[in-house]
Amino acid sequence: MKLIKTTIALAVGLVTSTAFANDTITIEDIPKIQSVGQTAVDPEGELVAFTRSVPRELYIDANGTNYSELYVVDDKGVERPFITGKVSVRSIQWSADGDYIYFLTKKKTDKFTSLYRIAANGGESQKVLSLDGTSISSYKLNPNGKQVAILAMPAKDKTEKELKKLGFMAEVYELGLKNKQLHLVDLVQSEKALKPAAVEIEGYVSDINFSDEGDKLLVKTQPTALIDDKYMKSQWHVMDVASQKITTSFKTEGKLGAAEFSYEGDYVAILGAEDKHDPATGRLYLANAKTGEIEEWIPNFMGHIGDFEWANRRNTLNFVANVGAESFVGQIKVGSNKYKKIVKEGKLIASNLSVSDSDKTIVLRGNTDKHPNEVFMLRGKKTKRLSDSNDWLNDKRFAKQENISFKARDGVEIGGVLIYPLDYQEGKRYPLIMAVHGGPESHDKDGWLTSYSDPGQMGAARGYAVFYPNYRGSTGKGVDYSKLGQGDYAGKEFDDLVDMKNHLVEMGLVDSKRVGITGGSYGGYASAWGATKLTEHFAASVMFVGVTNQLSKFGTTDISNEMYLVHARSYPWEKWQWYLERSPIYWAGQSETPLLIMHGKDDPRVHPAQSMELYRYMKVQGKDVRLVYYPGEGHGNRKVAAQYDYSIRLMRWMDNYLIDGKKTMPTYEIDHAANLKAAKEAKK
Repeated sequence: MKLIKTTIALAVGLVTSTAFANDTITIEDIPKIQSVGQTAVDPEGELVAFTRSVPRELYIDANGTNYSELYVVDDKGVERPFITGKVSVRSIQWSADGDYIYFLTKKKTDKFTSLYRIAANGGESQKVLSLDGTSISSYKLNPNGKQVAILAMPAKDKTEKELKKLGFMAEVYELGLKNKQLHLVDLVQSEKALKPAAVEIEGYVSDINFSDEGDKLLVKTQPTALIDDKYMKSQWHVMDVASQKITTSFKTEGKLGAAEFSYEGDYVAILGAEDKHDPATGRLYLANAKTGEIEEWIPNFMGHIGDFEWANRRNTLNFVANVGAESFVGQIKVGSNKYKKIVKEGKLIASNLSVSDSDKTIVLRGNTDKHPNEVFMLRGKKTKRLSDSNDWLNDKRFAKQENISFKARDGVEIGGVLIYPLDYQEGKRYPLIMAVHGGPESHDKDGWLTSYSDPGQMGAARGYAVFYPNYRGSTGKGVDYSKLGQGDYAGKEFDDLVDMKNHLVEMGLVDSKRVGITGGSYGGYASAWGATKLTEHFAASVMFVGVTNQLSKFGTTDISNEMYLVHARSYPWEKWQWYLERSPIYWAGQSETPLLIMHGKDDPRVHPAQSMELYRYMKVQGKDVRLVYYPGEGHGNRKVAAQYDYSIRLMRWMDNYLIDGKKTMPTYEIDHAANLKAAKEAKK
């Protein structure tokens, strides 16, 4: 592997005047990073099943997303591999007796994704059931051990396939969509694909969750398969399993997340929004399972709830809360609005709670500034890390990372996560890469911040300060704060970016003439705005799947209703000129910032034409601009080859202008052919 690394680095021209030692994180390290995907503790609280995301090997494996392997780890941190290699295991659940781990996968012998199980003491996995003509999207095991609830799209009609071959392929946009259906199936192993009758529920069923007794099922529906309906028109219901009838529906407004019965089934915890204008699902609600009465459980919480799971045999809920750039794990009891923290801020960034039947053990997924997501176990007041997916990271040096906050020009508190240059010297000024998060209903946390599109520690090792701004409109500070950018596209929210840059300059850390900006989606919008309207502040920009024309964006996205309700709060025809002036294309004529644009060709959220528009506006003027499309990728690159290619182009663009000080664009070519040859030679 050493041969591959050396050859790749030389072939793609990554080596600058700075020599990168083996003890720093480099671009070649990014495609090796593994992380924990899902965690599930067994009923006794002694074992944890988890999935591990494993990237495909560059220049060796066929194109595709990461593999997902299955492991089991005990409370001492001893791992056992269960299903590994070129596999895709997801949706893991323990059987009620703890004897089996169930999961979804599609083996070579399968036409569609099927339900499998593997014994907790090891052995070969066994197919439990499959559906005729369609894949299982998701499932939930009934705690009674005799039944499983399955969500799946209807099987395609054979006549439909025949007509397609004959050329009848006309598509009526957003009409004729099929709804995902709910099936209740006896849990009996069958080699024959099943054709179960769908439960008669109106609309598209997107999520389900059994009560602990197994006699009731929470069912989440939306009017159609449209993503806009998922975001803005979802609703939770209680269904009686025996009669298959809806008995209770919960009246909520706006975005809607997970729901779960309390142990005795009297209550339902629901993650939702404050109202239809709330951009995120960060409010925790408590509902009466019989009457449907619902109320916010922690009113005016100045953060966002991210995940929860009920304790057993008492009406106590465990939850993860994100506050600012940190997170904590808390507990709250029915009848009280007060909570206690069982894992305080600053320990880790937590998610994906799993609680044992005995309440002895809480398992979660967590990351820190030194490692991506791993398995953590909580017993009493002790939190213990159980997995180590990247032991090679233990030999790397990490730059200082901290959460900072200060006042914007109008007094609003803003801030973000700052990674200092590796081997930072006080008094020396450094180039800065500002990596802007998307959403904007999101925020960057003070944990692991290095990926193919986020320079993080890799950028710090190259001599950059890297800053992740949590501008107004970000989550983590309550609903009111998350609404501050509404109706003001690219206004004060992006003025915050300038204030943040100036703050870092005033700290004595950053060279004001060597500042780059990058980001994806709404962060791509910020990057395009930085390259046009705010061009005097940024010396280089890399825009990813970003918005460039707010008028055409509204007409080409799959979330126009969400845009109206939680972002713009108006329609384009009501403020036509305003929408135009809040579009980077409007300011392209004044741009002096070299701009690299990258976009997935199959992006349904931000149409690839958004990138083409700004590219053409700048190209025709002879400005430094380049457009790179990634075929087969959507709203973000998911496949390792496209991710690696992206990393190279991102850092080469920044290095060219911010470190090397060049005035012309770097070459567009990457010698992947040489890397392929080197990889093949290394395999011999």
